[in-house]
Amino acid sequence: MAGIKGKNTKPELIIRRGLHRMGFRFRLHDKKLPGKPDMVFKKYHAVIQVQGCFWHGHDCHLFKWPTTRRKFWEDKINGNKARDTRNRAALDGQGIRTLEIWECALKGRNRLPIEEVLEITAAWLTRGDGTASIDGENQQGLSGGGR
Repeated sequence: MAGIKGKNTKPELIIRRGLHRMGFRFRLHDKKLPGKPDMVFKKYHAVIQVQGCFWHGHDCHLFKWPTTRRKFWEDKINGNKARDTRNRAALDGQGIRTLEIWECALKGRNRLPIEEVLEITAAWLTRGDGTASIDGENQQGLSGGGR
């Protein structure tokens, strides 16, 4: 697992390049914020996390529980999910909005066109809505709510 990247993943780079091309400026992996979000948009009081479906236990076609070492993987993935929830709550407590872009929105059989993901993301940033999520299962793209 030491070889698994947590930063600068391919999905993250796709989103970063697209948003930068659209004129959005951001900081990367701010250590001062809970969870070191992938992208921090101070101007919009918002952060974006690009989440891997396996590592964060997303309920989609890309996530399957491993058949070996079941207890280890349940502890690992459930721990990641609990940490994500704590980080979202801490960011919300600081008045920072959070958008999660799931890997399944960018790859797999239910992926959305990258242009659509970027348009949804740009609209979310500028509109000022609360916490939201984009995934491949949710074909209209954006789901809000207090998870």
